[in-house]
Amino acid sequence: MKFDEAFSLRGEIALITGGGTGIGLAMARAMHGAGAKVVLVGRREAELQAAVASLGGGAHAFTHDVTDFAGAAGLVERVTRDVGPVTCLVNNAGIHLKKPAVDTTPEEFQAVLNTHVVGAHALTRAVAPGMMARGHGSILFTGSMASIFGIPLVIAYTAAKSAMVGLVKGYSTELAGHGVRVNCIAPGWIATEMSRRALDGDPARKAKIFGRTPMGDMGEPEDIGWAAVYLASPAAKFVTGVTLPVDGGVSVGF
Repeated sequence: MKFDEAFSLRGEIALITGGGTGIGLAMARAMHGAGAKVVLVGRREAELQAAVASLGGGAHAFTHDVTDFAGAAGLVERVTRDVGPVTCLVNNAGIHLKKPAVDTTPEEFQAVLNTHVVGAHALTRAVAPGMMARGHGSILFTGSMASIFGIPLVIAYTAAKSAMVGLVKGYSTELAGHGVRVNCIAPGWIATEMSRRALDGDPARKAKIFGRTPMGDMGEPEDIGWAAVYLASPAAKFVTGVTLPVDGGVSVGF
């Protein structure tokens, strides 16, 4: 296999949840650049359309709330009809909750799990049968450092991202024999608009993050995008069930 073929996504159709902004859009941009058609999924129509316009031809938008579990199959059917069969699913949509663990209500805890875990499972089980029938597919999850080490004030998020790693392990063993690979990317601290807003007002937290990151800086959204391209590409055809930290060394640093 030639180099340009190994990392090409030509002929692939990638459905990316939470694809309108931030890391989701960065993954969409990288996959689109590698030759894939990309389908951006989210709740906000205007945001999605702006993202599609920035990407150009081969990009599509579908509004859907991942917590509409019963609607997952219908979304996949619409995408298949209007764009083509989904060959790569990126479970990226998520919500955040910053709150002390003892103050986090069961209802709040469940809401975070519903988005990150149950919503991802609903979409995965909706696309998997088609991938299995075709003998080809890649499913990616956006994980977190919170599944690798403890981070205070995000107990529901930590539980959700840890459960996501379990989904990756379980799905990868069930689907590997059908030509479908399942992997996870665990971003470190990435310089998105959201993270910039949070850290610009909290210099102590910013210093702590930089201090424990061996590379001494935050990553860029495109760092996650290109990792997603690799894991979805033929170059990673023998890679499944892994969680890949893209974190500047923070998960192994001191």
